[in-house]
Amino acid sequence: MSHPRSYLFVPADRPERFAKALASGADEVVIDLEDAVNPQDKESARAGLRSWLEAAAPGTGVCVRVNGTQTAWHAEDLALAALPAVRAIMLPKTESKAMVKAVRAGMRADQALIGLVESVAGILALREIAQSGAVARLAFGSVDFCTDAGMQDADGALLAVRTALTLESRFGGLPAPVDGVSVSIADTDLIGRDVRQARALGYGAKLCIHPRQVEVVNAGFLPSAQERDWANRVMAAVEAGVHGAIAVDGKLIDKPLIEQARRILEQPLA
Repeated sequence: MSHPRSYLFVPADRPERFAKALASGADEVVIDLEDAVNPQDKESARAGLRSWLEAAAPGTGVCVRVNGTQTAWHAEDLALAALPAVRAIMLPKTESKAMVKAVRAGMRADQALIGLVESVAGILALREIAQSGAVARLAFGSVDFCTDAGMQDADGALLAVRTALTLESRFGGLPAPVDGVSVSIADTDLIGRDVRQARALGYGAKLCIHPRQVEVVNAGFLPSAQERDWANRVMAAVEAGVHGAIAVDGKLIDKPLIEQARRILEQPLA
């Protein structure tokens, strides 16, 4: 199954940007009612978003980041999940099994719940969240996490935290997690490095804050030409029915590497 590689945020109070976001090439557009909207504008943004969702063309599907469960806006935000154009909900400040189960209960069976983990409490509860049966995927809110933890996302300081999301996603049977945003909008080299690090740590997607980031992110989570070439040669050797040990590029190929090659070839081309 192919999972989104890019999740592009667009403020819920800027409906004139929705069409551009949907045309950006992002695998998932996240219309944001939380951080992108000032408190005094929350209700009007929600009302405008509801009108847009109700008028959306058939086949339109977006993710909505609702306000957190402890806020006064959460219940009415979550009520938007009843609309056909909402195919996923992103929950900020995800911190417990009970929290995600309560939110999941307010959603349709065909919708995905993305648990955005962005606090120390959320990281320490990763296992119960990942194994709750309520979330479809975990995402890392790295910027808010740094504020909560008193840490900085520099010089590998968050490697252990990022790895924890990968391991708990894997252990819980979830898709590879979603990495946090790159704060640079135009520096494609920096964004590319961030994506390569995330992919090396087992991530399968990234949050985006601008359409310019989408192309780099999408391409970065796909196998390179060299990886596909290696995978094709591995599978060719397997299909040739070679007896005994299989070697490619002078290295023995065992069952885990054959499975890795198969997964590479199952991914779409850029």
